[in-house]
Amino acid sequence: MLAEIEKIFQIIVEAGIMLLEFVGVAILVVTAVKCVVSLLRHGGYIRLRLAEGIALALEFKLGAEVLRTVIVRMWDEMLILGAVIALRGALTFLIHWEIKNEESRLTESAPRVKSDVERE
Repeated sequence: MLAEIEKIFQIIVEAGIMLLEFVGVAILVVTAVKCVVSLLRHGGYIRLRLAEGIALALEFKLGAEVLRTVIVRMWDEMLILGAVIALRGALTFLIHWEIKNEESRLTESAPRVKSDVERE
């Protein structure tokens, strides 16, 4: 009975991992396609939108890794998984830092553009 419950639990966790991984990949692909289309149309804020999409995709991928810790059995797998989580966490932190810097750069440049337009 306990073995059957464990099997069901493992199936549910694996399905959750697959779902989170899929959503992360889908977000990344959709964001990349939108940014490429925007780039070809000479749209604005491409870098910011791409960074936000990557950050969101990484959040889903990180969620899948955390969920994966539930079914890990061996210490070496746990160490590898811990390293992956640390790397993805660091990437997420760096991307959020980049987003913050890009947003501040855009808000700083916006008044200058406005004042240049007002002069003309």
